[in-house]
Amino acid sequence: MISAMAVAQRGKEQLAELTGLQPDTVSSLAQDEKGWRVSVEMIEMKRIPDSQDVLASYQSCLDEEGRLVSYERGRRYYRDQVTRDS
Repeated sequence: MISAMAVAQRGKEQLAELTGLQPDTVSSLAQDEKGWRVSVEMIEMKRIPDSQDVLASYQSCLDEEGRLVSYERGRRYYRDQVTRDS
């Protein structure tokens, strides 16, 4: 059985390889009956200063062995952008 840490790392690596983008952080990780759901914040555009980098949240599904099955880009935002939950 694969560990959550290994799934998170594989998710980042596979998204980077597929998209050509640099992963920033894993923002969520969950296991369900189909495999794993991993959300990774990816750097879409580097800027100076770093606070102006453009990031996007990518939601991916990995199988039980940590192989990428699907992914979808979610919202895009500046690194220094703060969101508020209503």
